[in-house]
Amino acid sequence: MIKIQTPPADAVPAQSQKSAPNTPSNDAPTNRPHPPIRSYVLRQGRLSPAQARAIDEGQSLVIPYAASLLDVDGAFGRHAPTIVEIGFGMGHATADIAALRTDENFIGIEVHTPGVGSLLKMLAERSLKNVRVIQHDAVEVMTNMIADASLAGVHVYFPDPWPKKRHHKRRLIQPAFATLLAQKLQPGGYIHCATDWQEYAEHMLDVLNQESLLVNTATGFAPRPAYRTESNFERRGLKLGHGVWDVVFRRA
Repeated sequence: MIKIQTPPADAVPAQSQKSAPNTPSNDAPTNRPHPPIRSYVLRQGRLSPAQARAIDEGQSLVIPYAASLLDVDGAFGRHAPTIVEIGFGMGHATADIAALRTDENFIGIEVHTPGVGSLLKMLAERSLKNVRVIQHDAVEVMTNMIADASLAGVHVYFPDPWPKKRHHKRRLIQPAFATLLAQKLQPGGYIHCATDWQEYAEHMLDVLNQESLLVNTATGFAPRPAYRTESNFERRGLKLGHGVWDVVFRRA
């Protein structure tokens, strides 16, 4: 999101700047770095009292962002295969999968506070201890906090498809990010993406096929793995004839 730069209240008026010999004009180029392209837009979602309470009471499951490698074993109090889920939304799939696979660690990354509260609420209700949450930009988390060749898997479920062509650059699954994810996987580790937008599914398939560190586990799209349970939203869409596509690649 590009923010419009506004001058401070005590800035010199433009007319004075123009007459000052050592002050560049307003038309002079600047060296300000462009803000990074984000795959999400921060929205002011409503935080319910239950979600707010879950955040207050669930801080032991929240990992603060830091620009340094995370001690995963220390964060979970054990050594176990670790899966990262990027953009878990309201957390239903995360909680379901963690309940099925209690011998594995799950790190959920999400920027939206209501989603964080929703997942923490479900974890408390189901007494799940194998999930940790990081509320921060996923690219920065994966770059700075996750060690290379450390993950058993990465889940990316129903990311924003950014359907308009001019917004395709905002899509999360891009060649550079695919390379980053592949580098974080152990040999044999997997990337599992799912989307209900066919054109984006084809884009995902093409991008991951081009990554030399990855091998497709299927010929084209993969059948939905049993651990990825269908959400109510997905079931409604399927009844209306909407498709859902899964893509599963492994690190060679």
